[in-house]
Amino acid sequence: MPDRYAVIGHPVAHSFSPLIHGAFARETGQDMEYVRVLAPLDAFVVTVEKFRREGGRGANVTLPFKEEAFRLASRHTQRASAAGAVNTLRFEAQDCLGDNTDGVGLVRDLRDNLGRAIAAARILLVGAGGAARGVILPLLDEAPRELVIANRTAARAVALAQLFGRSVEASGFAALIGRQFDIVINATSASLAGEAPTLPRGLYAGGALAYDLMYGKGETPFLQQASDEGARVADGLGMLVEQAAESFYLWRGVRPATRPVLDELRRAL
Repeated sequence: MPDRYAVIGHPVAHSFSPLIHGAFARETGQDMEYVRVLAPLDAFVVTVEKFRREGGRGANVTLPFKEEAFRLASRHTQRASAAGAVNTLRFEAQDCLGDNTDGVGLVRDLRDNLGRAIAAARILLVGAGGAARGVILPLLDEAPRELVIANRTAARAVALAQLFGRSVEASGFAALIGRQFDIVINATSASLAGEAPTLPRGLYAGGALAYDLMYGKGETPFLQQASDEGARVADGLGMLVEQAAESFYLWRGVRPATRPVLDELRRAL
């Protein structure tokens, strides 16, 4: 029997994870299967435990269960602890390891796929929710020149910055007027609603990259605005593939090539 893995969420039918991990398994010769598992909103833990009893070796966790997965795990990686959320579970004999691969997925997409150096860059991270928190530590590990968290409600940005105890600055949107950045990352949910954060104009330095954690067919309103201001733009599809590759490595000890899968997904959108 092949080793069993799954993505668990609500909803989950839209997930590209089975396609991604299926491609990784074929590429690396791993004997495994990967399925979607829909968890009732009030039965995440029960769903995970059932999957584990049936032979599951690990799982990806998507919305809205990442914080619940953090509480479920008996051990955490450093980046999961920093994020306060888990998107990858590895089931072991006596315990359950929780990891968060979102941030390293973002870093690898920026650095390796898009060729955007993070070291010494001025980074603006827009949003102060769970998506933003999940990527801060891996970004800091790349030694940017500065990392500014900006949120419509400045107090939330301040509270998030204080969790990291390093040189992370917090700001409201209005206080960004007159400043410029090399990388601007949208970690808000505005794109899901077909909207863009109400950022001031002039944020993009020459050659700057605007990156939206969301992905889909066509540019989000955030990316459209950034493109109008002359910035290079990218969505989060590469981050999706790279974070999956990190989960795959955690489970199987093999790091798959990501470019063929990213190209396949881009054609499918």
